[in-house]
Amino acid sequence: MTDNETSRRGSGAPRKTAGAFDIRNIIGLLLGIYGVVLLLAGFFLDQARDKTGGVNANLWTGLGLAVAAAVFLTWARLRPIVVPEHVEPAETDPTRPGPTRRGGGH
Repeated sequence: MTDNETSRRGSGAPRKTAGAFDIRNIIGLLLGIYGVVLLLAGFFLDQARDKTGGVNANLWTGLGLAVAAAVFLTWARLRPIVVPEHVEPAETDPTRPGPTRRGGGH
């Protein structure tokens, strides 16, 4: 068992997760919207089978996007990103690229 698993299971305090700000939720939502739009287009609009070699491309692409959206949303639900309670300030990190702060006034 790793330290991360031990700390998650050992403490009874509720963990803070990224929730809606988890990038997997955002990607899953966008893929799901596009997938539903393409599924509806595949069912109700011109299927243009002569352009795609006899395949309803909108229907199959929409189905693939809907499955990918379900995978992303399920992944985010089953393995949420835990936000640490305390993070060291960026100023104390010597490996951080960027300008350094000078001591004193302006």
